[in-house]
Amino acid sequence: MTMKRCRLFTMGYEGREIDEFIERLKQYGITRLIDVRDMPLSRKKGFSKSALQERLGQEGIVYIHIKALGCPPSIRNQVKSDGDYEWFFEAYSAYLSGHMEVIAEVRRYLSDGKACLMCYERSHEECHRSIVASRIREYFGKGVQIKHI
Repeated sequence: MTMKRCRLFTMGYEGREIDEFIERLKQYGITRLIDVRDMPLSRKKGFSKSALQERLGQEGIVYIHIKALGCPPSIRNQVKSDGDYEWFFEAYSAYLSGHMEVIAEVRRYLSDGKACLMCYERSHEECHRSIVASRIREYFGKGVQIKHI
């Protein structure tokens, strides 16, 4: 299933304040933020689901939470304890293989405007959102360009 050319952004909020985070989204013209956290809660002010959704709405950015794209606690907890990212990415990739219908659903969020996948980790190299972005690209074809911001 090929898709017209579009750019999919990804960004983590680790080490960022909400104003900086929003400003970065606006800098790239993001119109939809897709939260791929299993539990969209945060101890960091402004990043829990309700507060984030409200703030993004004030900025003209649509908030979407897709729980099924979140990393299951068992996988997340294991990598926190042992730091084995190779295992983490393999385990999350296997989990995601059983949820490809959710990847297909993402199409409606990419069809117009600019979308950004959001999670906690600042570095996409240590976050499951990089796997989500890669799977979206595999599913929809090379027309989807991924940019980690």
